[in-house]
Amino acid sequence: MTQDLNGRNPRGLYFLTELANTVRDHPEATTADLQAVLERHGGPALQLTDTDAQELRQATTHLIAILTTRDPDNAAQAINTLLDRYPARPRLVKLPGRPWSMHTQTPPTADLTHWLLSTCALALGIWLSERQTCAWGQCAAPGCNRFYIDTGRRTPQRFCTPRCATRVRVAAHRAHQATT
Repeated sequence: MTQDLNGRNPRGLYFLTELANTVRDHPEATTADLQAVLERHGGPALQLTDTDAQELRQATTHLIAILTTRDPDNAAQAINTLLDRYPARPRLVKLPGRPWSMHTQTPPTADLTHWLLSTCALALGIWLSERQTCAWGQCAAPGCNRFYIDTGRRTPQRFCTPRCATRVRVAAHRAHQATT
């Protein structure tokens, strides 16, 4: 999991929001589903077992709780609790074909849950400290509550994708046209 501290490419945060969306939307996401999320985001080179998948689903509930938090103080407390329980040992790593990025190194005896929660807590903590707010949220479009990472510099983001934002604007425009 990586994090560009300049806010241009919060790749690790996109991973954790996709993981959170996958698990929240499909509480019994299969091993293959979770493996695909890891692979899409350059996660550790490992083959998930069914036990690993169960651990990931359970661990992700901690991340979902943080992503639903809007108060920076509460978010910081939750992140610190995870970092206390799953300490992160940050290291700069250069993966083939990629620039240097921050990763966590876990003790040799650590399990997948430790890796996931320490890495995600570190990424969320860095993002919170950089942005000084919970720069994440859930989509405001009716019928969509997907998590997103707010990478905007001006107004706070409200939608997970431009498609959801457009859908809401078009619906508001049509509703306005119908009343005039």
